[in-house]
Amino acid sequence: MRAEAQNTVAEIRKSLKLLAQRLDWETATHRLEEFDAMTEDPNLWNDPERAQKLMRDRQALSDAIETYRTISRELEDNIELIELGEAEGDKEVVTEAEAALKALRERAAQKELEALLDGEADANDTFLEINAGAGGTESCDWASMLARMYVRWAEAHGYEVELQSENGGEEAGIKSATYKISGRNAYGWLKSESGVHRLVRISPYDSAARRHTSFSSVWVYPVVDDNIEIEVNPSDIRVDTYRSSGAGGQHVNTTDSAVRITHIPTGIVVTSSEKSQHQNRDIAMKALKSRLYQLELDRRNADIQAQHDAKGDAGWGNQIRSYVLQPYQMVKDLRTGVETSDTAGVLDGDLDQFMAATLALKVAGKTRAEAQAEG
Repeated sequence: MRAEAQNTVAEIRKSLKLLAQRLDWETATHRLEEFDAMTEDPNLWNDPERAQKLMRDRQALSDAIETYRTISRELEDNIELIELGEAEGDKEVVTEAEAALKALRERAAQKELEALLDGEADANDTFLEINAGAGGTESCDWASMLARMYVRWAEAHGYEVELQSENGGEEAGIKSATYKISGRNAYGWLKSESGVHRLVRISPYDSAARRHTSFSSVWVYPVVDDNIEIEVNPSDIRVDTYRSSGAGGQHVNTTDSAVRITHIPTGIVVTSSEKSQHQNRDIAMKALKSRLYQLELDRRNADIQAQHDAKGDAGWGNQIRSYVLQPYQMVKDLRTGVETSDTAGVLDGDLDQFMAATLALKVAGKTRAEAQAEG
């Protein structure tokens, strides 16, 4: 086997080793059998929430086991093909198997990253909040571009997207919007997007066609599981109702049912603008509990706390990523150095390379190299 193929095999085996470690492979099949036994309990669905959580956990474990087995099987199959092709002098078989190994390496690396999503809330659904920075119409338009980008990313990955609230800009775009994105590991993937995003472009709103710089902030926090108790003192909150001021359209209603809840001790403000005032209060309270839970997670992690303390205003010095459309095309993440000239692809939701690089840089308090070394 050629040296390049040997290196590819070695990288796949490292990813498999980490997958086995995170999965606790020695007990994985026994845990799946236990899940299967619990799903056969005729009383299971007497508690629908518990049943749904159990089914999700069982499916996640089953998928992880199948992923490990599939990668392992494909690795051995392609090694055998290469050895057979070399023995028989069939270069075409060797070339095809080597190409398959390279594709498998990429898939294994992706699954390795997903396996590192083992933070307390990484598997949860998430709230994603976008706020326009200073700059009026320019920043509001940039905020709407970011909203579209994240919706595209989420839909491309099979996540369910629900608009929770929206406050339209005076001339264009949005001043703010909050989405709930539902699906396994939604928070784990999107949490790396929290921060200030900077856009440089020729303004479509400037008759002189000058270059403008705009800022908008993105903040991500997990949807709190029903089994996590977050106490909110009624005397610590103020509830206001108001008429939604969105830009209209299918996503935004303009009734008096919108609800704003302010958590006085922390200054956290959450809103919801569905049709039912009762539904809005429930949605807003869940969002508030999620924000308070995020604060608790921040306190447990010094690095995340430092980022939270330093987030500041949506402006110079606080950005995590720059999107330059003029005078050249470049999107660059300032934390990892990952960059691409495919600005159109990124703004259309192609964010995986940025998320993966940030996740690989630091996940659950460990660098990727440290996590691999543990095995």
